[in-house]
Amino acid sequence: MGAIMLQGTGSDVGKSVLVAGLCRALVRRGYRVRPFKPQNMSNNAAVTSDGGEIGRAQALQAIACCVAPHTDMNPVLLKPQADRTSQLIVHGKVRGALGSSNFRSARGQLLDAVLESYNRLKAQCDIVVVEGAGSPAEINLRAGDIANMGFARAANVPVVLVGDIDRGGVIAAVVGTRAVIDPDDAAMIRGFLINKFRGDPALFEDGYRQIEQLAGWRGFGVVPWLDAVARLPSEDAVVLERRSFSTAAPLVIACPVLPRISNFDDLDPLKLEPGVDLRMIGPGQPIPAEVALVILPGSKATVADMRAMVAQGWDIDIKAHHRRGGAVLGICGGYQMLGRTIADPDGVEGPAGVIDGLGLLNVDTVLSGCKTLEAVRGRALEADFSGYEMHMGQTDGPDCARPFALLGERPDGAVSRDGRVIGSYVHGLLASTDLRDALLRRLGGQSAGRDYDQSVEDALDEIAALLERHVDIDAMVALATS
Repeated sequence: MGAIMLQGTGSDVGKSVLVAGLCRALVRRGYRVRPFKPQNMSNNAAVTSDGGEIGRAQALQAIACCVAPHTDMNPVLLKPQADRTSQLIVHGKVRGALGSSNFRSARGQLLDAVLESYNRLKAQCDIVVVEGAGSPAEINLRAGDIANMGFARAANVPVVLVGDIDRGGVIAAVVGTRAVIDPDDAAMIRGFLINKFRGDPALFEDGYRQIEQLAGWRGFGVVPWLDAVARLPSEDAVVLERRSFSTAAPLVIACPVLPRISNFDDLDPLKLEPGVDLRMIGPGQPIPAEVALVILPGSKATVADMRAMVAQGWDIDIKAHHRRGGAVLGICGGYQMLGRTIADPDGVEGPAGVIDGLGLLNVDTVLSGCKTLEAVRGRALEADFSGYEMHMGQTDGPDCARPFALLGERPDGAVSRDGRVIGSYVHGLLASTDLRDALLRRLGGQSAGRDYDQSVEDALDEIAALLERHVDIDAMVALATS
C-alpha cells in the first residue's frame, strides 16, 4: 500500500489530467488505484456513490481507476459563491461557509477529516495517487495548509512537482519553487515532470538537465501536449476564458458564461457533434442572432448570476431570441433563471429577498438551505438518460404540469406552453446519445451518434498510453511503494 502526490508550480498546470492518466496507466498494469485530493476549490462537482459530492476532477479520476466516485476521494471541497465566500463541503456534505476572514484558521482544523479519508482509501488499494491544489510555492498560504505540503508531510507522501512549459518560464518555476519553500517541504519533493510540451522533446534536453542540476531533483519525464484532454470534462471555469469550441458548423448553440457558472461539463457532449457550433459567450459579447438554442447551465449563486445576466444585457438577447422562434434550455440554476421569480427568504446565497427571472417559464423558485444530491435515471423526449441532481431550492408553477422528464414516476422540470423553453434539474442529460439526438433533431440537426462516456474512456486510455511512452512510470511506482 503506497502513495504518490503530484503538486504543481502553479494552478492549471495539468495536475488533474496527469493524475487521471497515471491512475489509468496503473490500472492497466493491474494495480488497485484510488485518486485523492485533500482540498479542492471548484464549482464543478459530481454526486458520489455514498450520496455526497466531490470535485468533478476527482470523479473523472475515479472513472480512470474503474471505481465509483466516493466522498473520501475529495474530503474538503470549497465552492465559491461570492468573491470572498465559499460554501464548505466536508465528506460530501455542506458544513457552512468560509470567508476571507476565517479561511486560514478553519482549514487547518480540517486536517483530521482529510487524513481519515486518506487512510480509508489507502486501506482499499495498492496505490493512492494524490493531487495537490495550486502550488506549494504559495508560501503565504503555508500556515494551516492541508492541500499541498501540509498534507504531504502529515501523511508522509512523496511528491512529484509538475511544471507547465506551455505557459513559459518552466525552469524558473521549478527551480524557484525549490528556492522559496521550506527545506523540510523541499525534502518531500523527489522529482519533477514537465507537462504540455509541443514539438520535439530533444529541444528541451539541456533545459531538463539544468533543472535537475539547479533543483537537485530527478526528472520523471516530459509529457507532450495531450490532444485527448479536449475530450475530457473540465473542472475549472478558467478554461472557458481561453478556449473556444466554435467550429463554424451549421447548428449554432450558445452558452453565456456567467460569473458563478457551475457544472458546465453538461455541455461537453455537444463537442462530439460535428454539426454543432458551440459558442461560449463571454462578458461584453452579445448572444448571436443566428443561434438555434441558448443553454443556461448551472450556477453556484443563481441570484447573483441572474443579476449579472441583466447587467450584461443577455436577458434582452435571450428574450429576443425566443421571440424569433429560438429555443432555450436551462439546467439546474439555469432552469431557476428561466422562471418568473427567484426568492431567497433565508439568505442562502446572500441578503434575503426576491428578484425577477427571465419569465420564459411560468414557474417560481424558492431557495432553501437543504441540498438535493441524488443520482437519477429517467426518460425525456422519448429517450432514456441517467444523470444527477445537485441543487438548493424548489421550483413550482403551472408549467411544471408539462414536465420535461420523468424520473421513474417523479416529474422533473417544466416546458413552456409553446414547447420552446425547457427547464430541468438534472445534470448530465446531454451525455445520453439518444436524448442528445432527439434535442438536435428538434432544432433541425441530428447527432453523429457518438457515445460520450466511451469517448471519455478512450481519451483516458490514450493519455495513459502516452504517459507510458514519455514518463518513467516504473520509477514513480517504486517511489510510491518505497
